[in-house]
Amino acid sequence: METLISSYSIPDDELALLTPEQESIVVLCRSVRSVAEISALLRVPLGVARVLVADMADEGLLLLHQPRLNQGHPDLHMLERVLSGLRRL
Repeated sequence: METLISSYSIPDDELALLTPEQESIVVLCRSVRSVAEISALLRVPLGVARVLVADMADEGLLLLHQPRLNQGHPDLHMLERVLSGLRRL
C-alpha cells in the first residue's frame, strides 16, 4: 500500500492500446503516487488497485519504488502521503 508508483513515458499511440484502467493508472502515475492514492483516485477497491498495479509492473508499464527506511524509521513524507490517500477512500 505504501509502495510508490511511477509510469514510464509511453507514446500516445501505445497508450491507446491499453485498457481504460491501465491508461488511467499510467496517466495518474506520471507523478509518483501510492497504491492507496491510485485506489482512491480511481474509486476502486484497494485490492483491485494492487492487482492492476502488480500486473502493469510485470508488463513493464510501471516502476515500483520501495520505501527506504532511515535507521529503522519510516519516511514521514511517505507516511503523510499514505494517510492522505487512505482518508480519500
